[in-house]
This record gives sequence, C-alpha cells and structure tokens, in this order.
Amino acid sequence: MVKIHQPIGVMTDSFKLPLKEALRKAQEVGANGVQIYAVEGDMDPANLSSTARKELKSYIKDLGLEVSALVGDLAGHGFQDPEANPWKIEKSKRILDLALDLGSNIVTTHIGIVPNEDHSIYATMQHACEELSQYANSVGGHFAIETGPETSSHLKQFLDSLTGRGMAVNFDPANMVMVTGDDPVQGVYTLKDYIVHTHVKDGTRVREVDPREVYGMLGFEPMSHEKLAEMATDGPFKELPLGEGNVDFDNYFQALVDIGFNGYLTIEREVGTDPAEDIRKAVQFIKRYK
Repeated sequence: MVKIHQPIGVMTDSFKLPLKEALRKAQEVGANGVQIYAVEGDMDPANLSSTARKELKSYIKDLGLEVSALVGDLAGHGFQDPEANPWKIEKSKRILDLALDLGSNIVTTHIGIVPNEDHSIYATMQHACEELSQYANSVGGHFAIETGPETSSHLKQFLDSLTGRGMAVNFDPANMVMVTGDDPVQGVYTLKDYIVHTHVKDGTRVREVDPREVYGMLGFEPMSHEKLAEMATDGPFKELPLGEGNVDFDNYFQALVDIGFNGYLTIEREVGTDPAEDIRKAVQFIKRYK
C-alpha cells in the first residue's frame, strides 16, 4: 500500500457546530488542520477586526491546529454573471486577505461550470478569474477551483489561459466520480501543476446527470450547498463514508505522492446523520496509509 505523508484537515462546517466547538472537535478526531467557511456571519471578512483575526489564529494554534484553507465559495452562478462579478471579485480578494492573516494562502471556491471557448460565458469567467489570479499572484496566494463541474482536461485548458498560478485547484475526487464520471486518478496527473489543496470524500454515481443541474449555470437554478446535499443523499449520486464509494483511494493517494503534492488532505462530509463519527472514521481511514 502507498505510504502518504500529507497532513490531514477537516472542514469545520461538516461538524454542524459553532466554530469554536467545531475546532475543538477537529482536535479531538486527530486532524492537523481545518478548512473554514468565510463568506458570511462571524467569519465574513467584513466582520473580523484585526484583533479578532489575531485572537482566532491564536485559538487555532493553541489547539495544535492550523488553517489549511478558507472556503470562499459565493455560490450562485460562480463568476458567470458579469453583473455580479465586481462584488464577488472584491469579496474574494478580502477572503484571501483573511486567509493570509490566519496563516493560510489558499481560498477554495466554485467558479461555475467552464463552458467551451466559443460560449459567451467563457470570456466573462476568464476575465474575472484573470483578475483574481493576478491579485493572488501579487500576495503569494491561490484561489483553488474545486474539481467536479467539468473534466480535468477542460479545467486545465482554462487554467493554462490565465497568468501564473493564482488560480489553482482544490482537487475533490468524489465530485468527479459522482457527477462527470471523470477519472480522479488521471485527473491528478492532468492537473498536477495546479493542485494546492484536496478534499477527501467518497461517493458513487447512481445515474448520469447534467452537471448544469448540479452546479448551476446561467439559465439554470444556481448552485447551493443545501441542494448539493439533497442530491447527494437521494438523487443522481450518493456521497458515502470513505472506502464505501467508487473513489480508488489506493491509486488516488499514489498519484498525489507521484506528483509531489505536500498539501492538505481535507475531509469534507456534506451529508449523513452523524457527521462527527463519519469524520472520526475518515481520519482513521487516511491514517491507515501513513
């Protein structure tokens, strides 16, 4: 079996607890780091003063944890809507600033499905992502696009059209298995130059589904995590505990080792009646490879 060395992260929102309780829970289950939503409420960058940021960073450090990434997913139609893009771009920059203040340089996000180059939306997304990429490049950070809405080869073509590595990849193997049917193992090799963060999640596809119905697109219902959780419970795909789905973790982890990925393996659990127990088991599942 492949031996892995990457640190283990946990998405705090998966515990469905207030943030400080979720942070303590992450420590209890044996995680090294945490990924935190930072788009609204107490974690909205506009609501966190410089003092509050220092206190939160200290609280996390005192638990023996670090921030693997922030989630800056502003939902809706990603960066497909030219009217919404100005405020989304500005807020995304502020979320990256917050990440840097908390000791991470990664913000994960969904940008919307990348269409073919001849589609009018393509240029809109490219313009928005180029601005984000240049900003991230200037501060030494990354906006990491979550895999799933399109194939890895198509995502790579889009990323290759942007400046630098400011726009990068948050690799989620389960999304690929559940929605596009793309091969996550090959996807790692395809996107190797861009992967800065990963999700460890498992699932299976029940039937083929139009990615636009899952992740939204202009003209379709916008993406929401509530809708995703509903679809992953009783819909065209199922999110399952690690090892119970169709992600080939032996070869997936081997691929990450092969490309020299040293970042976080962050557990995400969007469904289930006892997420804390599922996450604890997921940590143990990953540790079997160490």
